[in-house]
Amino acid sequence: MIPQMEYLYPALKALALVPATLLPIINPLSTAPVFASTTGGDRLVSKRLARQVALNSWFVMVAAMLIGTYVLDFFGISLPIVRIGGGLLVASTGWRMLHTSESDEVQAAASEQTGRLSDAEIMKRSFFPITFPLTTGPGTIAASITLGAKLPDGPALYVVGAAVAAVGAALTSLVLYFTFKHAAALLEKLGEVGTLVMMRLLAFILLCVGVEFIWTGWADLNQL
Repeated sequence: MIPQMEYLYPALKALALVPATLLPIINPLSTAPVFASTTGGDRLVSKRLARQVALNSWFVMVAAMLIGTYVLDFFGISLPIVRIGGGLLVASTGWRMLHTSESDEVQAAASEQTGRLSDAEIMKRSFFPITFPLTTGPGTIAASITLGAKLPDGPALYVVGAAVAAVGAALTSLVLYFTFKHAAALLEKLGEVGTLVMMRLLAFILLCVGVEFIWTGWADLNQL
């Protein structure tokens, strides 16, 4: 029983790390107003679009975690540098979220444009701009690559780690699906104050995650 727990605990920790790292960066509550204006409050359209955005986001996150490091190797970038660079980007995103209340220009532009789209055009925009860059933007991709850099090197352990990462990304996508599906109702219940408090909490968690990535990368560099 004890040996099983020795393997189970790291797997559960790695599983929880994926949504804990990516959700504050994605911050679906910040994209919820754009999503709600896109669907116009139509429940059927909201469900279809939320499912497609969640699926698109899963593919982006998993691809970044599994092949992102190989792409970086092609350009001669070491993993510790990836961790530090990704950590700086993640931490700066969290810091910026803590000290700003203005909407991103991309979100504002998307909100203005999507309100006039037909149902067919709405589905075409499931990837751009809702999936990218509003949901899984550069910060999410950088953090996903950093998470992928932590996968074990051994073939068997790598497969297990990749499966855990894929499940973690699925949990993240599931949260995105339910958040976007009920975006209009969720924003109404939270109100402006509740939404602001939630965003600040997520921003602080994001800042801490970024610092942890930087520390890990620095420690790895010192061991080289």
